[in-house]
Amino acid sequence: MILPFFVYGTLRPGETNHDRFLRGRTLREEPGRLRGAVLYEGPGYPYAVEEPGSVVGGELVTALPEAYTGLLTELDRLEEYVPGDPRNLYERVAREVVRDADGTAVRAWVYVAAPAVAARLRARGKRIEGGEWRECRKGPERRKGRG
Repeated sequence: MILPFFVYGTLRPGETNHDRFLRGRTLREEPGRLRGAVLYEGPGYPYAVEEPGSVVGGELVTALPEAYTGLLTELDRLEEYVPGDPRNLYERVAREVVRDADGTAVRAWVYVAAPAVAARLRARGKRIEGGEWRECRKGPERRKGRG
């Protein structure tokens, strides 16, 4: 299934992993919102955790057709996602993302916290209020990592 990606952390434009993985490999990058999720702080990158009634801000990224397969493989590796592996930190799931520009809902791949990680974050993690990872960071240096 070929879908765009929704990114909310270090894969966003201007962030370290955007340049490493996405620069020159995308057709479009547009602001969007993932409903039904919240963000938690991770060690240098955020985790999206599914939770009704909340919203996460990010970008909807459409890969160039010729780059799609390789990019999907590289992003899975970055997020340490292996289908069906109980040790995953993230799961890649298809979810509806709303484009900010026109309110259109688009199905996209999103990396969300795997169930065990999500449970730990809900129990003792630090939630990022407002659903914008960029807004919670302090200081001039940007964190390196995922998302």
